[in-house]
Amino acid sequence: MDYKNMKFKVANGTDRGLCCGGCCRSDHQLNTYDWLADVVNDPDKTDLVEVQFKNTRKGYYHNVNNLQLTKGDTVAVEASPGHDIGVVTLTGRLVALQIKKANLKSADDIKRIYRLAKPVDLDKYEEAKSRENDTMIQSRQIAKDLGLKMKIGDVEYQGDGNKAIFYYIADERVDFRQLIKVLADTFHVRIEMKQIGARQEAGRIGGTGPCGRELCCATWNKNFVSVNTNAARFQDISLNPQKLAGMCGKLKCCLNYEVDNYVEAAKRMPSKEISLHTGDAEYFVFKTDILAGTVTYSTDKNLAANLVTISAERARTVIEMNRRGEKPDVLEEERHRKPADKPIDLLANADLSRFDKNKRPKRQNNNKQKADKREAAAPQNGQQPRKEQPRQREQQPERRKQKPQQRAQEGKNDNNANRPRRENQRRQGSQPGNGQQQK
Repeated sequence: MDYKNMKFKVANGTDRGLCCGGCCRSDHQLNTYDWLADVVNDPDKTDLVEVQFKNTRKGYYHNVNNLQLTKGDTVAVEASPGHDIGVVTLTGRLVALQIKKANLKSADDIKRIYRLAKPVDLDKYEEAKSRENDTMIQSRQIAKDLGLKMKIGDVEYQGDGNKAIFYYIADERVDFRQLIKVLADTFHVRIEMKQIGARQEAGRIGGTGPCGRELCCATWNKNFVSVNTNAARFQDISLNPQKLAGMCGKLKCCLNYEVDNYVEAAKRMPSKEISLHTGDAEYFVFKTDILAGTVTYSTDKNLAANLVTISAERARTVIEMNRRGEKPDVLEEERHRKPADKPIDLLANADLSRFDKNKRPKRQNNNKQKADKREAAAPQNGQQPRKEQPRQREQQPERRKQKPQQRAQEGKNDNNANRPRRENQRRQGSQPGNGQQQK
């Protein structure tokens, strides 16, 4: 088969097409991976289809018209009254297993699929969906005026707009018979009330958890299991209500994810009530790392003193030795003992006079290099290398000690002494024959 020239089309809510290896759209929170999607001519194939609606609501229907349905198709299904619009999320043999998991014992709960959704159905569905937010806000005000201790968290309209489901939260039993009458007169639809918990509300609203990721209840977790503080105790987590509570105000569901591993690992750890006796002291359990399999012991029962960390196997070995009346010399194993670290002198190999060095030798080296270059170039030109004249600063070291007034007076005397010599040079230069024209 030539896969290079084949064009696959991912199914979505409006267009029909191939599905990616049993997967479905990422916005389907209750999506089930269909690992039998590539099975052709399955003898156990049924006409049952799983259809998902808004958020966490889904149902199971019979494909009585033998429609060619794939995951992602938008269909019109039977409802009471009228019809509803949903998306196909699962077909084939796995639907029967999902029905068994949902514990649907009555055959009346399984209705029919009418047809693939038409553009008219989709338009009516979008119109009903756009009224949900305003209906929720208005219904909250009505419940407040009636003095009911409840909170309406979400509203879901049926696909044809003839029915509305109100999801509410309440700590106590609420008599909402009067509320139903007022809502029916206000919105002119059939009213259905469903009570949900704080976890379901957080999943419907969504948000970001303390871990930085989207809430599990808003993405994939829809089967909520009770969480208690024992899960935090098994994992040695501090019983801080602010850290253990999630966005819903209840204990985090993720506390149950790894508790089984901690329970199994804790069985291999020594008891915290047993102390270890050695030749030099008695050690008490200070802390344990369950997953790493290490135990830290202290010589004081209430404080961290002379802490020693050993493996769980070593701790059990010492316990057996104590039961036989034996005491090891040290708590650690010989091969795991590390020599005591000696103090390190950071200035042992450092030169303390490195900051006192004079930087003048660098200039002398540069002068030497220049002199060497001139000496190397002198034989080529046939000239004698010019000797380096000592600096005037070095010839007259005593002049530095003189005062500024004395040095100024000496400069004037030198100019007066050299004035006749400069006049003679000027006269000789102005005579003809010296390369200048006579005026």
